Amino acid sequence: MDKKNALRAGAVAAGTTLMMLLMSSPALALTRDDGDDPGPGLSVAETLGLYVVAPIALFAVITGLVMVLDKSKKQV
Repeated sequence: MDKKNALRAGAVAAGTTLMMLLMSSPALALTRDDGDDPGPGLSVAETLGLYVVAPIALFAVITGLVMVLDKSKKQV
């Protein structure tokens, strides 16, 4: 009985996904809207700094502050 229910649930999920994909419209990203004013693009260094280096640095700062300001008793 469980196998039949699993098969039915899989069929419903697959059918729903297929219908969502078929009914969705394209993003039309090439068509500009009124008032659309994109800025200049980012260089490779700016992109890496913003999306790779900055989160890692922020994580390191928060981790360092938590470690330094930890008030719990040290276990020996």
